[in-house]
Amino acid sequence: MYGAIIGDIVGSRYEFFNIKTKDFPLFSPGCDYTDDSIMTVAAAKALLRAHNEEAPDLFRIFTEEMRALGQAYPDPMGAYGSRFIGWLFADDPTPYFSCGNGSAMRVSPCALYAKTLEEALFLAEASANITHNHPEGIKGAKATAAAIFLAKTGSSKAEIAQYIRDRFYPLEKSLDEIRPAYSFDGTCQGTVPEALTAFLESTSFEDAIRNAISLGGDSDTIGAITGSVAYAYYRRAGEDLFAYRKKAEEYLPEEFIEVIAEFERVCGSR
Repeated sequence: MYGAIIGDIVGSRYEFFNIKTKDFPLFSPGCDYTDDSIMTVAAAKALLRAHNEEAPDLFRIFTEEMRALGQAYPDPMGAYGSRFIGWLFADDPTPYFSCGNGSAMRVSPCALYAKTLEEALFLAEASANITHNHPEGIKGAKATAAAIFLAKTGSSKAEIAQYIRDRFYPLEKSLDEIRPAYSFDGTCQGTVPEALTAFLESTSFEDAIRNAISLGGDSDTIGAITGSVAYAYYRRAGEDLFAYRKKAEEYLPEEFIEVIAEFERVCGSR
């Protein structure tokens, strides 16, 4: 979760003012958490609630928790997407067939909670379906969750890349090939492959975040997706990520930090 949140915060400053370089201050004035972090925390709250129910209705629980936290934080930096905000405050919310990258940026808790790859994919689809029930919206969530789960359980970058290529995206272009012409794209199919490539070409957690932001585009969301995979991978590899985590907490409401702590405790006990 912290990987997604760190990527979101770092990328927030550049969402509407893209840069095409890796040389920039990681945390700087003008950064803040956005809807990506809010919905990531909401997904964790939903899983905590489902964890304590015998036969949880995941559609209802994800819907209720995301709406509750979104309504409590209605004006994040960068704002919610127009269709999502309509869903957030609708009297009778229903999925709206979105292929937007919102399903991928909020999915990390599903992969972190899961005990198997199959469970990660199942939970990813459940978290997407409440809004992003377009095949591409589901695909983006599942691809991201799969990459995080494989990263946290010790798969190599080559193994992660092959799994994604076999089941989701071809990953044909390098970052240097993507970067020059890449611009804002709010879809999963125009964001997730690029974000995963930023992770695959990285040499460290920070390098992954810098790769992601240097592409331009929807910087906070690309940062969140890349960060969620990179944090799981480099943490497993033994990289010390504590300083990044503590810096991110300076931006977060105490409520979010408490939810994350409880979520980590539950995940550790499974």
